[in-house]
Amino acid sequence: MSEVIASPVFAGQPRSMSSRGTVVLEAIKHAILTGALQPGQPLVETDLAQQLGVSKTPVREALKTLAGAGLVTMSEYKGASVRTVDTALMESVYDLRVLLEPEALSRTVRLGADLTPAAEALRSADTAPDRAGRSLANRDFHRTLYAGCGNPLLVSTLDSLRDQTALISAAAWDRVPTWEREAEEHREILRAAESGSADGAAHLLREHMCSFVQRVRDNGGLERG
Repeated sequence: MSEVIASPVFAGQPRSMSSRGTVVLEAIKHAILTGALQPGQPLVETDLAQQLGVSKTPVREALKTLAGAGLVTMSEYKGASVRTVDTALMESVYDLRVLLEPEALSRTVRLGADLTPAAEALRSADTAPDRAGRSLANRDFHRTLYAGCGNPLLVSTLDSLRDQTALISAAAWDRVPTWEREAEEHREILRAAESGSADGAAHLLREHMCSFVQRVRDNGGLERG
């Protein structure tokens, strides 16, 4: 898979993958989250396969998976393209997260779930080499907060928003670099959760997500101009 490493579009993608299909999937995802593949850009199977040094089959499967995760749009006539991020998408995703995620965190704290992985995710975010790395570490941090809530359906619902959240946060930080402020809010949320304050942690999480949305709105939204 040296072609993946050599290609400018896919430079820096994760290398420690266990299968060719996973390599292709993670390479394309990373390129989308870093902006190497721009919102609205067509994703031509033949071109991607050539750049990645694989056949079209794993590329086709990766695009289907990414479409299901909300990072790629598929059209019968136009084919696949990188999903366009806009304010409406952000508000839809965060509206659902604000309704569900604080309650899930409250339950996680009350059940005494292990929050060690949340601290590890924060360290990964602090040392991430690019916005995709920060975005993925941010995603992992939030998952740790709700993964121990005791309701598999609630976890699955929030999981379905993870990649779209990563795409939104990467696009937002590209316009308004507020990562350091959000990282401090993450630390405050984790401190409250580790202290056993279920309601306090849930309140801080809700405020964290709402303030992110408001900052993006105040800076003109996510529409491409």
